[in-house]
Amino acid sequence: MNGAEALVRTLLASKVTTCFSNPGTSEMHFVAALDRVPGMHCVLCLFEGVATGAADGYGRMAGRPAITLLHGGPGLANGLANLHNARRARSPIVNIVGDQASYHRPLDPPLTADTEGWARGLSAWTRTVNGVTTIGQDAAAAVQAARTAHGQIATLIAPADTCWDEGATVGEVLPVSPAGKVAAHVVRQVAEVLRSNEPATIILGGSPIRAETIVDAYRIASATGAKVVAAQFNARVERGRGRHPIPRLPYGIDQAVAILADAKHIVLVGTAPPVAPFAHPGKPGHLVPKDSSLHVLARPEQDVGDALARLADELSAPNVACPELQPAEAATRGGITPESITQSVAALLPENAIVIDESVSFGRSFFNGLARAAPHDWLQITGAAIGSGLPMATGAAIAAPGRRVVTLQADGSAMYTVQALWSQARERLPITTVLLSNRKYAILLNELTNVGANPGRVALDMMNIGDPDIGWVAIAGGMGIEAARAATLAEFADVFAQANESDGPFLIELVI
Repeated sequence: MNGAEALVRTLLASKVTTCFSNPGTSEMHFVAALDRVPGMHCVLCLFEGVATGAADGYGRMAGRPAITLLHGGPGLANGLANLHNARRARSPIVNIVGDQASYHRPLDPPLTADTEGWARGLSAWTRTVNGVTTIGQDAAAAVQAARTAHGQIATLIAPADTCWDEGATVGEVLPVSPAGKVAAHVVRQVAEVLRSNEPATIILGGSPIRAETIVDAYRIASATGAKVVAAQFNARVERGRGRHPIPRLPYGIDQAVAILADAKHIVLVGTAPPVAPFAHPGKPGHLVPKDSSLHVLARPEQDVGDALARLADELSAPNVACPELQPAEAATRGGITPESITQSVAALLPENAIVIDESVSFGRSFFNGLARAAPHDWLQITGAAIGSGLPMATGAAIAAPGRRVVTLQADGSAMYTVQALWSQARERLPITTVLLSNRKYAILLNELTNVGANPGRVALDMMNIGDPDIGWVAIAGGMGIEAARAATLAEFADVFAQANESDGPFLIELVI
């Protein structure tokens, strides 16, 4: 058996069955092995950032890793931005990066790079295969690392000769330790804090935030008077009607500070202390009030759900009925605003959908407003590296067959990884993309004000992507995706409902 075949067989034995691929010359033996060994679903991506972003979405929904197949150091570099988002989301991913044959690398051919050095910055585990006899066990170790602590990025660099050489063996599947339990004394200490009757806010994170975890958080709030909010950036949240409508800590500094202002105690559950996404002159970086005390119930790598359930029991917290939220009605009159689009999406979202949020500035009302929508999972950009939405939707759809995916996508961000549309069409994925077309980098226009800059024509032109206008219906059609344009609320409601009945991908250019 050659190294490539042992690599594929080890991955399949470790229950890794999906590959988001952008291969090159160094990976040809691995590609050939995928023909000889059945069982791997191979998804061709036309840019490495699509492959890594799709693996992120897949990992968030499947709870297990896919692999990316990337070509050398430059191929890995093309995928780093969405690996950054995946690291922040704690997504399980195994990167397989082909490299120069070990004996050819010293000649310094053109694609030679510090592949291992580039990988280390975003990988919890990095290894270069030293020979064909270890490639199977190296692959098993990579999967084990990716599945540790809810999810991590593992990168295995495979020189070409370790794939074509004979003498390989399939690696033994390695066990994965469950997430660590929070110590009993920590639960008791946090319970004492919450019994103090001083104002407290519980900030809930975790990957994912399950509906039952939110139930326990509301039990605790009911028993103690504490406030409950979700962190600003979350990998996945289960929400919608029939579930407690947990609000999210706002993105804006002033709004987030106001939410936390009265708290004497901040309890962190599966998340880090909240900070401003960017520094603004004269505004705080830490969002927690200076006179507040921080308490950590559970770290992100620990069993968040178990910790909250035990805390609720420690407090003898009662069950809390979920509020009965009335379904929204689609907005068909008036202007297109964030609120009116939120209302229509909430009214028309399919049951058990997966919502991907890279709406950036236009979509600040989407999260809280979609509490009235049908039950759904909410996935958002987690690392602020834009270009994640279209790829993430691709991976999520493959991980959860039979569920409609709805992507709320800003136009500027979409151009970073627009090639994902082609992969959606090729795979015939059930994805509705709501393309929010304002033809400008609106968030950067806001940031000019926030940092006190004084823009002129040159600066404003760099925020304008409407000269020339980007023709999204034509782009989608060129990628093989059915598309339509909506310029009124009534048009949007009609086409959004139709799109969600489609078996395949559909893009709506919503002119905002």
